[in-house]
Amino acid sequence: MSRMPDTLLAARSSFYRSAPVGCVAQPDFVNAVVRIETSLAPAALLDALLSIELAHGRERTFRDAPRTIDLDLLLYGSLCITTDGLTLPHPRMHQRAFVLQPLLEIDPEAMIPGLGPAREWLSRVSGQRVERMG
Repeated sequence: MSRMPDTLLAARSSFYRSAPVGCVAQPDFVNAVVRIETSLAPAALLDALLSIELAHGRERTFRDAPRTIDLDLLLYGSLCITTDGLTLPHPRMHQRAFVLQPLLEIDPEAMIPGLGPAREWLSRVSGQRVERMG
């Protein structure tokens, strides 16, 4: 991601292991959250992320299919948008412990536009297994 144009990697969480949520049976996932500073517009940023996925062998054979890499655009400042290809904030991020834990690691005061503090949502997903690695 640091090689994307006009983009700087500002923070990176630890890696977390989690069980798949709402997916076909597959191995545990490894998750992390990064914060970047970029001048790319949201749609251009998403296109850049999708290009990275493609370069690493990501195939979208069916919804929630096993994957080698999955890069999601969670937040873009306090922007709230819905287009055919992009919804910000990510519409399910507040329902995923594997998103909230690493997000709160790098930004304990993270806010989810329209929903409030991310930390308030973490207790609602406490039944989801997420383990910090190493």
